[in-house]
Amino acid sequence: MSSVASGTGMEVVAATRPRRYVDRKSLIPLLLFLPPSLILFTLFVVLPMIDAATFSFFDWNGYGPITDFVGFENYADVITHRNFGTAVRNSLIVVAVSLLIQLPLAMWCAIALAERGAHINLIRVLFFLPYMLAEVAAGLIWKFVYDGNYGLLPAIGGAIGVDMPFVLGDKLWVIPAIMLVITWKYFGFHMMIFIAGLQSIPNEVIEAARLDGVKKWQIVRHIKIPMIRSAIVISVFFAITGALQLFDLIIPLSNGGPSHSSHTIVTFLYQFGILRMKLGFGGAVSVLLFIACVIVALAYRRILFRVEQN
Repeated sequence: MSSVASGTGMEVVAATRPRRYVDRKSLIPLLLFLPPSLILFTLFVVLPMIDAATFSFFDWNGYGPITDFVGFENYADVITHRNFGTAVRNSLIVVAVSLLIQLPLAMWCAIALAERGAHINLIRVLFFLPYMLAEVAAGLIWKFVYDGNYGLLPAIGGAIGVDMPFVLGDKLWVIPAIMLVITWKYFGFHMMIFIAGLQSIPNEVIEAARLDGVKKWQIVRHIKIPMIRSAIVISVFFAITGALQLFDLIIPLSNGGPSHSSHTIVTFLYQFGILRMKLGFGGAVSVLLFIACVIVALAYRRILFRVEQN
């Protein structure tokens, strides 16, 4: 009885002992590597965000002291600017195309190329190559392709006897042309995320479904896609935040033209804030974009939390 009691007492003591979340062995690496990371994050992320928020309340051109306080006037100028609505609309179009075209295309290619093989690996590399290109290089390549005088598109049109429009100089065609480039550029990235998720599914699960007579499309719908939910969640988040921050593909491709019809929120900030030396105006745009990204992130997390609870 005493041994039982003593054992129970030891269990109670162990249960009431405070849990250590960081042991002594991992504390030293933490103290060595965490401060440099925090310093870099503070210098290059936190402080610029604070500066941008500060600039947004002043009429400042980037030179001299910051003295001309204007309150929320810059925010009012941004919201009422004639091209800001176009920039917001284009950013939302990029989000919609990313979610409704780019990700389904990536999923379809991932399902088709999930099997291992030398020729399949070659096709994967070909689909992933556009993502490896720098955005500026990709924009310049497609600017040449779309060039109405010497580009590949009018050459193909001339070969088949069709006069192709100057797509980057036409308000009607410039957005579809940019959406094509965005889909071509980034779908390979999402495809590789989905392939990694599909290859993590145990083969026994798929074989058991096949033995039960489940059809291929049913395996995809009821087994594969639900089992790579985490990969889909990550991919959707990257697609939304990347679409809201799209910049370095638009500048070399269309530079926001024609007549500022292809601006996104970030290119609008660059064109009407930085280039025109209106850093207070640009700071207001950046703050609004930051708030939008935070809202999207929190709403996305809340929606996922509700789904997981259900």
